[in-house]
Amino acid sequence: MTANAKNGLLHQKQAWYNQKLIQPLQILVWNLMPTKENTEQQFLSLLNDLDQDIEVTFLYACSHHFKTVPKDAVADCYACWHQIKDQNFDGLILTGAPVEQLPFEDVDYWQEFLTIKDWAKDHVGQTINACWSAQAALYQDFGIKKRRLPAKLFGIYEAKQPTQETATEKSGLTTGLANFKTPQSRYSESVIDIEDLPADLQVLLTNDQAGPLLLHSAERKQTYLTGHSEYQTKTLDAEYRRDLAKHLAIHEPANYYPEGYYDRGEEIENTWMASSRQLYQNWLNLVVNKEKNYDRQEITL
Repeated sequence: MTANAKNGLLHQKQAWYNQKLIQPLQILVWNLMPTKENTEQQFLSLLNDLDQDIEVTFLYACSHHFKTVPKDAVADCYACWHQIKDQNFDGLILTGAPVEQLPFEDVDYWQEFLTIKDWAKDHVGQTINACWSAQAALYQDFGIKKRRLPAKLFGIYEAKQPTQETATEKSGLTTGLANFKTPQSRYSESVIDIEDLPADLQVLLTNDQAGPLLLHSAERKQTYLTGHSEYQTKTLDAEYRRDLAKHLAIHEPANYYPEGYYDRGEEIENTWMASSRQLYQNWLNLVVNKEKNYDRQEITL
């Protein structure tokens, strides 16, 4: 179907062309990434390939001190929370952010994050938290702390085969994800004991090196995705070259470059996008399934 942008940098520049939609889902994206245009492109392209028509509203952290882009430029084409707080949305996506090496409370928009999380309880059907936002949401929802990794977790990681219990899990989030792959790019991880999880938290997919990849809380209507499933084919390559240029201690992204990439110029194969589309399709199915979700008309302000 089609994803339209109601606002954002691409919308302002007419670099994303909207089309006529039929009863679109309303999805709010809190874009915390410094590469705002790229992140808009990634999520719009991903949502554009799903089965529902979607209208996307982009939200920015109005309490954030911007470094890579003028704040006024973002404010001109993004919404701030106070401008949309009386509205309801079918879904909310909280993106990653390059702040995983900071304590949560030291992030300048931490209080705004908590405010949006609390607001979403009554104004949003389902929420998906990606990368840093997954760590932050697990900390806020369950008190799960994070720890710094000895080296950056960087590359493409594939999930173990789901257990039978997980494969039939009621949310349906694991449907079609037997070979789930996702990009990871982070310096920290949530401290999760799979054998002793908090009530109402499920680990749906995991990897031996990367740890839990996908978690879910049915009661809280929260999905926690520890990676960047929205990343496009060359995103990890760009991050790798950026870190090399900064003389950071960085290794090649694992399971990413094909053999012969350097000497024969082999093209990078996007091995995770099918998984990404299926995951977000499963999440949208959660959004529209009123038996397990909510009736948009019954949300009370």
